[in-house]
Amino acid sequence: MLGVLGQILIYIVPFLLVLTFIVTIHELGHFLVARAFGVKVDRFAVGFGKAVFSRTDRHGIEWRLGWLPLGGYVKFSGDLDASSVPDQAGLNELRQRVVAQSGPGAERDYFHFKPVWQRALVVAAGPVANFILAITIFAIVFMAVGVQLRPARVAQVQAGSPAAAAGFQVGDLITGVNDKAIKDGSAVTRTVMLSTGDPVRFTVERGAQTLHLTAVPERREENDPVAGRVKVGRIGLGLGSTAADVRHVRYGPVSAVVEGVRQTGDVIGSTLTYLGRLVTGRESGDQFSGPLGIAKATGSLTTAAVEASPAPGQMAINLLLTLTTLAAILSIGIGFLNLLPIPILDGGHLLFYGYEAVAKRPVSARFQEMGYRAGLALLAGFMLFATWNDLQKLNLFQFLGGLVS
Repeated sequence: MLGVLGQILIYIVPFLLVLTFIVTIHELGHFLVARAFGVKVDRFAVGFGKAVFSRTDRHGIEWRLGWLPLGGYVKFSGDLDASSVPDQAGLNELRQRVVAQSGPGAERDYFHFKPVWQRALVVAAGPVANFILAITIFAIVFMAVGVQLRPARVAQVQAGSPAAAAGFQVGDLITGVNDKAIKDGSAVTRTVMLSTGDPVRFTVERGAQTLHLTAVPERREENDPVAGRVKVGRIGLGLGSTAADVRHVRYGPVSAVVEGVRQTGDVIGSTLTYLGRLVTGRESGDQFSGPLGIAKATGSLTTAAVEASPAPGQMAINLLLTLTTLAAILSIGIGFLNLLPIPILDGGHLLFYGYEAVAKRPVSARFQEMGYRAGLALLAGFMLFATWNDLQKLNLFQFLGGLVS
């Protein structure tokens, strides 16, 4: 019983806390920009379900804390449907109701009667808040803790591998990948992972020589301690750094923000690269993860952070650092996902607003309903696919097969 409770505390609780924090910041982005434009808001909720705390302020906004920590939401006055984009008939009905209740001109305080550019900024503010959160977390970590830069020194070359065929030797220092200078070995790993079947150009320092080598990564299945079983590109290089190679860098405020922006851009760029390769059939979809996979990764990172140091103070610092860094990465993912042009997501709203700006009228109720249903089906399919991936990575089917046999 204690073992099960411990697993829940390690895997589920940190995941829910991180997720709720990220979604709350996302909704806070919507809320702050909406209030800046004078939009009337009914409720700002953290968590779902029955309220354990609720207070209404002088502006009539209910601040609620739900018992189920699965995110949060902001409810604008006059929201008529799940998509929050009523058609012309819905707008007319809402206007009549508001005018009847509060008098002429009161409708101008409602989100749906704001200029389309203001509504677009309110919608975009959620994903932007996620990106700002990630940049802020990275910048704070870079200032307070710093980062260890481990140059890409070749420590091992597997016989018969693409790296061996390319001419790599132990002791080589990789200073560039695809004509882009690098400072840390993680950049090499990240590029190779997402380049299966494509030539990758390396700039290498070997003593006083500067060489240019090319290797084509092969797809290999590996058991990652955090992500589980995944198929990624590899060239057969083992990277290592000597004590003289490693540099610990702590950034000032301005440079930390710049590095935070760069780090966020790298995550978005890697995501776009992966999606592009997935669409063209050059990458498998096994790197997609749903709630199970993210919870497993959170638990693995939590366990590693706790085991890194037995001292309670250092353990707490490691845990805080791990979860905040994870929150930054997940925040980028949630911001990026919400910008996809899928109805019911923020990107779908922006798509509808783009049509409204051009056509001078909202999308018809029929097309909104069709888009909403298609978007819901697409997201449901994506979640099923991601969950299937998670179950396979966790070897659940092999476990069940072993029980049956």
